[in-house]
Amino acid sequence: MKKLRVGVLFGGRSGEHEVSLLSAASVLAAIDRSKYEVTPIGITKAGRWVTAGDAEMLLRPPDGSAGEQTTLRAGDPKATPGAALLAKGEATLMPPEPGAGLVPFEAARAHGPALMLDVVLPVLHGTFGEDGTIQGLLELAGIPYVGSGVLGSAAGMDKDVMKRLFRSAGLSIPKHVALLRSTWQGSPDTAVQAVEDALGYPVFVKPANGGSSVGISKARERQELHAALDMASRYDRKLVIEEAVGSPESGGKARELEVAVLGNDRLEASVVGEIVPGAEFYDYEAKYLSEGSQLVIPAQLTREQEEEIRAMALRAFAVCDCAGLARVDFLMEPGANGRLYLNEINTMPGFTAISMYPKLWADSGVPYPELIDRLIALALERAGERTATTYSLA
Repeated sequence: MKKLRVGVLFGGRSGEHEVSLLSAASVLAAIDRSKYEVTPIGITKAGRWVTAGDAEMLLRPPDGSAGEQTTLRAGDPKATPGAALLAKGEATLMPPEPGAGLVPFEAARAHGPALMLDVVLPVLHGTFGEDGTIQGLLELAGIPYVGSGVLGSAAGMDKDVMKRLFRSAGLSIPKHVALLRSTWQGSPDTAVQAVEDALGYPVFVKPANGGSSVGISKARERQELHAALDMASRYDRKLVIEEAVGSPESGGKARELEVAVLGNDRLEASVVGEIVPGAEFYDYEAKYLSEGSQLVIPAQLTREQEEEIRAMALRAFAVCDCAGLARVDFLMEPGANGRLYLNEINTMPGFTAISMYPKLWADSGVPYPELIDRLIALALERAGERTATTYSLA
């Protein structure tokens, strides 16, 4: 049988560029080459598209640097050989930028034979990759791809829109306020007063569109809220401020629980996992740079609690019109009978071999290489549905 031609797309212009490199390194190491003809496709931080050898260079640090840098936690060399290395959160990409790059959809006469793919696995996290933009490009090009479509990706990326959808479906979520950057910068006193009137303290402040906890901070009083809004506004034009679940006033930190979902119309939910952050909450540093955070799989829950969480995860996936895969995150108040809140959905979660999404499926009986196979099959299934849809009256 002819091998499927799979493009693994990674990098990108978002603040999660480095995490994407690590996810791609794991995928490229694990994908079954006897089934697939694999083409790496990288996007530099400047937005330049490169393929094949040039793209793979994005995954390798400069010669001689390995002993001088600190690895990203998700990029443990044992799990992701040749993964990018970080220095204080910044990628150490090879200098200079790779040459002779190929823009995939450029005319063949400019760069030799056209790049032909059967399916794309867009291992892109955050802005310009997880928000519907790359999905729209692939839709226009008529190329099947892994994951949610334009609507599901966009809805899952915008935390304000996502929460409105959850609330409309009757799903329990923390209270939140959304502000535009222009409102915060133009009328800061009015913005702060609106937050204090609606939520009080403490609160979490987030860019509405973002991931890996980039730009997120906790504010316990007005001065911290000013600093948090300033920081979040660097990353998006819309800001989301949420009440803190499980604040000291209510008995301690919230439990952070996660479920992996797999499927299109017929969905499956993994076992429930728990993150025990090494810091006050699971921010970027706790996720990737610091020691101390623990993943507990399966989480210690009653059967009733686990069933409720899994059912809510499937409902959240359907409400946002997701497809293929997603990780659904929850917060639970401390205590034996703590209230459960749906926090957010991530339509392209971290995909290194030691990331939560593949680890949840591994514990549920789906090993990493098989998970890649199933996601590719789901992408082709989703693409097949388009052929049954009429787009013209002609």
